[in-house]
Amino acid sequence: MAYPLLQRHFPWLLLFGILLNVPGLWLDVMEPDSALYATIAKRIAEHNDWSNLFVDGHEWLDKPHFPFWMAAISYKIFGVTGFAYKVPSFIFWLAGLWYTYVTARDLFNVSVAQLSVLIYAVALHSSLGNFDVRAEPYLTTCIIAAIWHMLNVYHRKHWIHIVAAAFFTAAAIMTKGIFVLITIGGGWVIFWAIAGEWKQFLNYRWYLFLVLSFIFILPELYSLYVQFDMHPEKIVFGRTHVSGLKFFFWDSQFGRFFNTGPIKGRGSLLFFVHTTLWAFLPWSIGLVAGIVYLIRYDKKREPVRWVIYGSALVTFLLFSLSKFQLPHYIVIVFPYFSIITAYFLYEQANRGGLRYFSLAQTVILLLTGALALWLLYFTGIKQGIVSTVEIIVILILGVFGRTPDQLQQLVFRGYATAAVMYVFLFFNFYPFLLQYQSGRQAARILEGKNLPAATYKTPYAHAFEFYAPGDVNVIGNIDSLSRFLGTRPCVLYTTPAVNDSLTKAGVQTSIVARPDHFHITRLKREFLSPKTRSETVEQRYLLYIK
Repeated sequence: MAYPLLQRHFPWLLLFGILLNVPGLWLDVMEPDSALYATIAKRIAEHNDWSNLFVDGHEWLDKPHFPFWMAAISYKIFGVTGFAYKVPSFIFWLAGLWYTYVTARDLFNVSVAQLSVLIYAVALHSSLGNFDVRAEPYLTTCIIAAIWHMLNVYHRKHWIHIVAAAFFTAAAIMTKGIFVLITIGGGWVIFWAIAGEWKQFLNYRWYLFLVLSFIFILPELYSLYVQFDMHPEKIVFGRTHVSGLKFFFWDSQFGRFFNTGPIKGRGSLLFFVHTTLWAFLPWSIGLVAGIVYLIRYDKKREPVRWVIYGSALVTFLLFSLSKFQLPHYIVIVFPYFSIITAYFLYEQANRGGLRYFSLAQTVILLLTGALALWLLYFTGIKQGIVSTVEIIVILILGVFGRTPDQLQQLVFRGYATAAVMYVFLFFNFYPFLLQYQSGRQAARILEGKNLPAATYKTPYAHAFEFYAPGDVNVIGNIDSLSRFLGTRPCVLYTTPAVNDSLTKAGVQTSIVARPDHFHITRLKREFLSPKTRSETVEQRYLLYIK
C-alpha cells in the first residue's frame, strides 16, 4: 500500500526535517569534546601536520584521525570557524539519510524507506549530533553505507561495490577503531548462520573486501607509527614505550570493553536502554513496539534482514556490556532503529492499527511542549515570549490538525514534536547556555588581533583555544608561565586568583574581560534558575599583559 503522505508529502517533510537541523551549524562549538576535536583539527590545518595529533601541547592518542582530517580540509576551504568544523559531518549525515533510504528500500520497500528517512532525520540525538559534533555523524554514515554496498556485493552486483564497502569500512575504522568490524560484520554472520549459507564464509569477495579495507586504513597506521611507534621515548598515558598501533588495534576499543586499557570507565547494563528512550524521541514508543513486533508477530522474517537486525543487536549488547558508556554512542544504530520503527508503523498502518500510537504521539507532543514552555519560564531566557508563541502555535497545529490517514497524523505529530524541540533548543536553550562558555566569550575580543595568547589554570578552555587567532599556549606550571610572560605584550585567559597572584608579584595586568563561566554540559537546577544562578557561576579573566 502506498500512502499519500509518502507519495505527496515525503519531499517536503524531508526538507523540513533537514532544515530543522541547520540552525545548529551556526551555533558555537560546545565544550568539552566538540571544542577539543575542533582544536585538534585547527592545529592540523594551520601547521599542515596531518600525522601528529596534539592536545594542550601534548601527544594525543585517544581517537583516530579521520574526523580531524575532514574538519581540517573544511578549514582549508572555509577558514577556521565553528561552521567549517560542523559542515563535513553534516554532509556525512545527509549521505547517511540516503544510505538509510536505499538500505530500507532494498530490504523492505519504498514506503518503508521513505518513512525510515523521515524518522531518522529528526530523531533527537541524531540532530544534536549535528550541533555538538563528535565522531558519530561520520561513523553512522560509514557503517550504514558499508552495509548497503555489502548487500550489493552479496547480490553479485558491480565489483565497484566491493571497493566502496571497503572504503566506508576503512573510514569507519579510522573514525572510531577496529571494533566497527563487529558492528558491520555481526549482522552478516548472524544472517549466514540463520540462512545456512556457510559457503559465504569461503566467498573470495569478502576476503577481497577485508584486504582492501586494510589497504585503505594504511594512512592511519602510518600516522600512528610515525608519531608513536618510531618514538618510544615519548610519554603517553604517563609512561614511555607506548605503541600507537597496539592502542589502535586493541586498547582504544577492546581495552575499553574489557576495561583493561589506559582509559577506563564504569557502566550499567541498562544505561543504553533508558538512554535510547529519550535519545530516539519523538519515536521511542514506535521503536519499542517495533522491536516487540519483530520478536513476536512478524511473519515476514526474511533472513537477509538480519544484516541490520543483527548489527543493531550485536552493537547494542556490546555497548551495554562495556564499562565505558556515553549517550552519543547509541547514535550509530539509529538508521537501524529508524528502519525497524518504520517497518512496524507501515505494517500497522496496513491493518489500521495505529490509533493508540497516534494518541501516544500526541501525548509526547504535549509533554515536549509543556517541558519547553516550563524551561523558558524557569530559566528566564530572553525572547522567551516570542518562542512561547511559536511553540503554542506548533502545538495547536500538531494537536488539532487532522488528516484522513492515521500514519499521516502520527508522522505529522512527530514532526510537530521535533519542531518544538529544535525551535526551543537551537533558538533559545543552547544560545542561552553558550553565553556561559567563557572561553568563547573571551576569544571574541581577540578577533582580528595578533597577540600571543595562553591559558593557565583554566580547565575546559578548548573553546578559547579554538576561537582565539593562531596557536594558544596551554601553560601547565609556573615556570612556563614566567617564560610566556616574557613575550610581552600578550594575553592570558585565566582565573581571578591567578590575576591576584600576578598583581602581587608586580606584573602589570589589565583585565580586558570578565566572562561568566559554567560547565554547561553538566546542568544543575541552581544554574538554570535566575535566582540561584550567580551562586553557581564562576568568573574567568582575559588579561592583557603590557
